[in-house]
Amino acid sequence: MQAIILAAGMGRRLGELTKDQTKCMVPVNGVRLIDRVLGQLTKLPLQRVIIVVGYKGQELREYITTQYGQQLTANCQLQFAENPIYDKTNNIYSLSLVKEYLQEDDTLLIESDLILSDRLFEMLLENPCPNLALVAKYETWMDGTMVRIDADNNIVNFISKDAFDYNDVSSYYKTVNIYKFSRQFLKEKYVPFLDAYTKAVGLNEYYENVLRIISLLSGHELKALPIGHEKWYEIDDKQDLDIAEALFADEQDVLRKYYGRYGGFWRFPQMLDFCYLVNPYFPSQRMKDELRANFDTLLTEYPSGMKVNTLIASKCFGVSEPYIVPGNGAAELIKILMEESQGKIGFVRPTFEEYPNRYDKSQQATFVPQNDDFRYTADDLMAFFGDKDICQLMLINPDNPSGNFIPKADVLRLAQWCEERQIRLVVDESFVDFSRNYTTNSLLNDSLLELYPHMAVMKSISKSYGVPGLRLGILASADKELIARIKKEVSIWNLNSFAEFFMQIYNKYEKDYHRACAKFVAERDIFEQQLRTIPFLRVMPTEANYFLCEVLPPYRASEIVIRMLKQHNILTRDCSGKTGLPVDRQYMRIAVRNHEDNSRLVEGLKTFIL
Repeated sequence: MQAIILAAGMGRRLGELTKDQTKCMVPVNGVRLIDRVLGQLTKLPLQRVIIVVGYKGQELREYITTQYGQQLTANCQLQFAENPIYDKTNNIYSLSLVKEYLQEDDTLLIESDLILSDRLFEMLLENPCPNLALVAKYETWMDGTMVRIDADNNIVNFISKDAFDYNDVSSYYKTVNIYKFSRQFLKEKYVPFLDAYTKAVGLNEYYENVLRIISLLSGHELKALPIGHEKWYEIDDKQDLDIAEALFADEQDVLRKYYGRYGGFWRFPQMLDFCYLVNPYFPSQRMKDELRANFDTLLTEYPSGMKVNTLIASKCFGVSEPYIVPGNGAAELIKILMEESQGKIGFVRPTFEEYPNRYDKSQQATFVPQNDDFRYTADDLMAFFGDKDICQLMLINPDNPSGNFIPKADVLRLAQWCEERQIRLVVDESFVDFSRNYTTNSLLNDSLLELYPHMAVMKSISKSYGVPGLRLGILASADKELIARIKKEVSIWNLNSFAEFFMQIYNKYEKDYHRACAKFVAERDIFEQQLRTIPFLRVMPTEANYFLCEVLPPYRASEIVIRMLKQHNILTRDCSGKTGLPVDRQYMRIAVRNHEDNSRLVEGLKTFIL
């Protein structure tokens, strides 16, 4: 068997990264793509590897020859072919240049802009089918050649870009651009069709078009091999490179590369994100259908300005217009609130770091609960901050990551205590709708805001409403001057049309929301019992949609998190080292998702049990 690697392309979409080198010379985590694939091929029983070069071909030849000489292994010869008109042709011409080689041996056909699991080549060779294409179930990040397969994994059609239909994506598979062909198939079918096609259509085409014609005319010549959860990525641009570096990072770097993204994990195929702190049961399908039905209008029209969006937010959340300001996520409002704050501020640690990170550390007074579960009460806060001369007190309720919750009546006692001392109490209740008795726990109420004018209530709509992509948050207070100042600081179009429309239609779906919250509380109870069966986790009580867990010896949190990601494609949060948590102990935070996802995580954790 031989392998042919197509490496003639210019890789323009990688910008300056391919200014002085071809695409397969770009490193991923310090290893060039060409070195990675050649290293994988050394493990296979190959007699010859032929590399078709073009753009920066001489440099690529010299590099490979310097690194490997004339042979990849003792039994495997290295050869080159050159596409001199790489800038005027596509990969069908590159392949036609080696058509004589194609007819001499069984062949692996490989495109050079791929990074993939070592296991994929083994899967290809172990499979007895002589003509085989590696394929992956369609994901939103994928572009290029798609196929349909039947129940026996026969490729029944190649889907061209012009024929691609988003209504049919559930039946699509993406070719991984690695094929295994028998010498007989190549000699009797593919090469004759290749010759005819290039003569009729030209050289600026793709070799998959020939496979499409053969699949239509010759029946089941070519089968697909779905790769399941095996990792791979096609690197066409800088974003692809960034994702590939996270997917294939080593253990020392993998968490930094994932956590540093702050979201966007939908780009990672089939990964379960247990850092994702949102309601798994809302929006309802009907609400999503209404959003989808208005997609074209919302995409192509401007959103309203602050005046209209304040009115809609007032209607949606039941707070008078002078008392509420909507934001582009709570993050926008947090930034402005902390920038306009003055004097010493009281914080509880461990907590959501966005607030203290936005404020001068020398002006912070910090309370850390002195117990193993990081529980604290309103009385604890009043006792600690009573002599601290603070101007503002921050309360995340429920807190993140501890899940600690102060009941509403006690929060109001704390609010009264702050009123008497003219301390602004900021209550972030982004997770309050996950608490028991959630329907009565919110402070978003005109009468309460008016009773405690020094109190401000922040709420991220991403969390309990399950819409982080909309970037929506609110701040409410009877301190009308505070609200007016913040409104002046945000841009006139700080909300997008989708967030505006969500608030416009939400009240129609309020019953669905309450059912979703009740369903969530029930699922959290089940999940808690499942987690408590894991002997190396000490699970802390919570009223939020996550559990803070102490990781017990002999394990470390980073070990659990990395193995869950690498072996089960599940991302969790290592909280060890977070300010306020003991430095000599290990912690991780686990979000609550739906029952199926939660069970999958627990099964993954059970694989650690000795």
